[in-house]
Amino acid sequence: MNLVDISELTVSFRQHEGLVQAVRGISLRVDAGESVGIVGESGSGKSVTCMAMLRLLREPPARITAGKFEIAGTDILRADNRTLASLRGRVAAMVFQDPMTAFDPVFTIGHQIIETIRTHRNVSKAEARAEAESLLRRVEIKQAKDVLGYYPHQLSGGMLQRAMIAMALSCRPQILLADEPTTALDVTIQAQILQLIKELQAEFGMSLIMVTHDLGVIAETVDRVVVMYGGRVMEQGPVEAIFDDPRHPYTQALLRSIPGHAGGRRRLTEIKGASPNPANPPTGCPFHPRCAAAESACRESMPVMVAVGARHDAACWRLQ
Repeated sequence: MNLVDISELTVSFRQHEGLVQAVRGISLRVDAGESVGIVGESGSGKSVTCMAMLRLLREPPARITAGKFEIAGTDILRADNRTLASLRGRVAAMVFQDPMTAFDPVFTIGHQIIETIRTHRNVSKAEARAEAESLLRRVEIKQAKDVLGYYPHQLSGGMLQRAMIAMALSCRPQILLADEPTTALDVTIQAQILQLIKELQAEFGMSLIMVTHDLGVIAETVDRVVVMYGGRVMEQGPVEAIFDDPRHPYTQALLRSIPGHAGGRRRLTEIKGASPNPANPPTGCPFHPRCAAAESACRESMPVMVAVGARHDAACWRLQ
């Protein structure tokens, strides 16, 4: 059963300079208990996709359309505010990229977690407080009772990220959206956060969507990978297939740009050029201006996804 079932999702923003096309017709399905990673350079549409899934984008200027857009059987586009409020936290929860700006600075950590619990569960304030303290301990925050009374600015980046994970898990969601959960954290804390997410996912039986530009994080965390570029899906498949047999030129270029990926001493290979401007995207395949193997067909129209292996698909004219 698909917990997340999205087809032909588009997200655009009307601005003074014109229409910014952040997401251009992507399809995404996530099964119950599955871990999916969304990777790509900055500006690929990864975070916007997750924000759209919870309808957290202000409409207008954002405009969201889709052929199908369901989470746990709920039609997200047709859902009213009451339905969306019930879904957020209880069915789907999100760990935001920057916890310092995601937390309200004028309320304590405890107040914000307790409020989340009481909004979705019929418990007393005392019971919610005890649950909040237990959650902070679960994410390995020492002196959890004291931390409940702290304000966001009193915690380090790593502590805030743990507190945000605790708040996201406070209502036992069916799916967790983690948007760059280890950005700006040092390597030691990063490894601890990733291990914590994996352990809690296994314990609660959650699905996971991990958004990142770090392919090393993806290799250690998810079962399946979705590669985005220019607001489109370029390739998707099991993590082993993506790393061992990448079929799209963009995926291949991403892997070549990882230091030490091929082993031995060699010059680091960069992807020449820059990401496409979402206000004026190129025609055809969005990667063709930077692709050494681009042909005339690549500039004329976007190729469809074709199967290149078991549950492994790619959109490239060379594979048609």
